[in-house]
Amino acid sequence: MLLPARDSRAFPSALDSADDAADLSRLEARLPLLLSMIAGMVDSTGFFTLGHVFTAHVTGNIVLAAGVAVDGGSFHWAQLLAIPVFMLALVTVWLVAQASRRHGPSLARLLLLVQFLLLVTLLIFSVITKASADPVGLLAGTAAMIAVSAMACQYALLRLAVPGAISTAVMTGNLANAVLSAMDLLTDRHPLLPHDSTPLNRSLGRLLGFLLGCVVAAAAASLAGDWAWSLPSALAAVAIAVRRFIRCVDRFFPPIRTIHPLPCHRFDAKTRGRSPVR
Repeated sequence: MLLPARDSRAFPSALDSADDAADLSRLEARLPLLLSMIAGMVDSTGFFTLGHVFTAHVTGNIVLAAGVAVDGGSFHWAQLLAIPVFMLALVTVWLVAQASRRHGPSLARLLLLVQFLLLVTLLIFSVITKASADPVGLLAGTAAMIAVSAMACQYALLRLAVPGAISTAVMTGNLANAVLSAMDLLTDRHPLLPHDSTPLNRSLGRLLGFLLGCVVAAAAASLAGDWAWSLPSALAAVAIAVRRFIRCVDRFFPPIRTIHPLPCHRFDAKTRGRSPVR
């Protein structure tokens, strides 16, 4: 007796779920390094050209504003405005994701494109208006808010489309995880971290990527000024290309997978003599 028709209808959805899981796994392995470099570049470029505003690590602006309030000095309104703008950008990205009805790799592709468009807009705006000429002016503050919105899109991308990935901008958690993972590897006793914690190599990769992005962006900001925003814009384009490259590789060199969701029932057929087919 052949399999019921309802089981055969379930095969495409099961295969699609397996493909989505494989795509997410590859995104978690390849994409965060690039995103960490982008976050480091945006944070460093914003800090040196836009009046010491943290555009990726936005909560650091509270510390800067509090220090100015206590010790005195010039206050930059963008430091406090960065947090509500970041929250508003997150809400906007969530609404876009909800309206698109996408999830997983498809949603990641959409949000990568949004991040790229925001960074290109930031580059064009900064070069045309020369925002770095007055780091505490209105133009610099506007550029900082565009950068904050781009980083909010990156945060939302990781939380909504690649939920298994860790943060690519907040390095405190990555540093703590790297140190604790190293201690677990060095000890001869039972490790203390759970088995599903982030591996050491991934935490170190994000740390090194963020650090490299900061160093390169600091050098570019001192040499090229507003044109330094071209570096994170270019990496954002590379991130989209990497996503497409992964899809092309999967198309021509598909991963090994189980075609039938229930292998033990794949040959669930019997002859006229009621003997099972082997």
